Amino acid sequence: MSRLPFLLLLLPSLGCSDEPSAVSVPPTPEFTAGSGVVGERLAQATFDIDKKIKRINHDYDNWQVELKAKPALDIAVRRFTYPPESHTGWHRHPGPVLIQVVQGTVTFYEAPDCEKIEVSAGESYVDLGEHAHIGRNESLTETAQDVTVLFGPPGINPDAFRIDVTPAPVTCF
Repeated sequence: MSRLPFLLLLLPSLGCSDEPSAVSVPPTPEFTAGSGVVGERLAQATFDIDKKIKRINHDYDNWQVELKAKPALDIAVRRFTYPPESHTGWHRHPGPVLIQVVQGTVTFYEAPDCEKIEVSAGESYVDLGEHAHIGRNESLTETAQDVTVLFGPPGINPDAFRIDVTPAPVTCF
């Protein structure tokens, strides 16, 4: 059996000096890294709504909406593209997330009981952000895409809308 493939893997770590060099091994992630999902930030803003916003629309059978955050609220909009067989990795959010699938099907699994939620193009899903979950494109051939509206505390770092979960809470698939 040839050792050439193993030696080729070591070449990048070998220097040109006479001193011995150690092989660099990347650290093991402390979270369940996603695989293939690409996110795009579309917008983020802070809204100072320390008082309740309430609207009753009598033109639509008294349809109502209420929103209150203390002291304020950041809202971010993101688009996520899921190539075939990709996933987000296990994570949660600091606040609720509204998800609209616009292409294909995204399957969400929620911890701790592995509840399976399939959301197809034109359908939506509300994630309260309380439990760890993973989003997966289980198609072997079709790309999926969603647009999300994320709610979080005022002034939140854009990367903090996703909180990686350490370690994976369950194995659902």
